[in-house]
Amino acid sequence: MNKHIGIVGCSAEGAALCYRTICVEGAKLLGGYAHPEVTMHTFSLSQYTEYFKAGDWEGVASLMLSSTEKLASVGADFAICPDNTIHQAFDLFIKKSPIPWLHIAEEVIAEAKRRQYKRLAILGTRFLMEGPVYAAKLSDTDIEYMIPQPEDREKISGIIFNELVNGIFSAEARDYFNSVTDGLKKQGCDAVVLGCTEIPLLITAETSPLPVLDSTRILARAALARAVKTNP
Repeated sequence: MNKHIGIVGCSAEGAALCYRTICVEGAKLLGGYAHPEVTMHTFSLSQYTEYFKAGDWEGVASLMLSSTEKLASVGADFAICPDNTIHQAFDLFIKKSPIPWLHIAEEVIAEAKRRQYKRLAILGTRFLMEGPVYAAKLSDTDIEYMIPQPEDREKISGIIFNELVNGIFSAEARDYFNSVTDGLKKQGCDAVVLGCTEIPLLITAETSPLPVLDSTRILARAALARAVKTNP
């Protein structure tokens, strides 16, 4: 019996890509049209952004916990969240969670280790790039990381909140992200973490100056692997 995946959504585009990946790649594992049971719950993105602006990570944690409780109540066996930024609140609620979780940064770093990368460029919202989500997880590894310069962080974050979460993916934004990535490549980075779950809808492995670590699809694949595992 496959496990029931619970998705704690935040923004529509990233959550939709994660869900679609589970369904499409589930069929490759299980046969035509098949995938594990999936349930998603999401509060309004506006509720999350108000907490971001206030620096209220306890508030973010309360939303994540409430979503998790709702997912557990309908039978989800474990939870994931296709949003890197709100993982900053992960440690504030995880001990209260009624079901286990997969942590997006842990899954991305595991893939980076598997592919033997040594220095990662991190792209995402300003909160993500400047926050502890990847920094804390990488501190226990021999992998280094870099983030863009402050002005680039502001512009990248603006594109994410004003365009990507609204389903706007322009050539101008793509060129800008790639120029920032190329700059980090020149500083020694050997891969780029697409650390906002909408970025993979803008940047692809074929067009990126660096090999990509697509956090959305990495998380979805990790959830699939857990869901179809035969051992309890």
